[in-house]
Amino acid sequence: MNIIGALRQEESKLQRQLTAVKGAIAALNGGRTTAVSPGHTSSPKGTSGKRTMSAAVRAKIARAAKARWTAERLERSSRPSSGTI
Repeated sequence: MNIIGALRQEESKLQRQLTAVKGAIAALNGGRTTAVSPGHTSSPKGTSGKRTMSAAVRAKIARAAKARWTAERLERSSRPSSGTI
């Protein structure tokens, strides 16, 4: 039996329970902080996982940005210039 692994699992479980209890106390006291659900806590080291986007999503965002800038350029070029520098 892996004692260290079991202790780490227990620590993680207790950390989730502590977060839930703190959220409940804050809610009862009218605290403005929102309670984090037990399944969405950060890692024990305090760092959260890195979120990544797929290549398809990045390409979609890039296409949308290019379309916005193209529309902006077209709008700017169709406006009459003020004639002052």
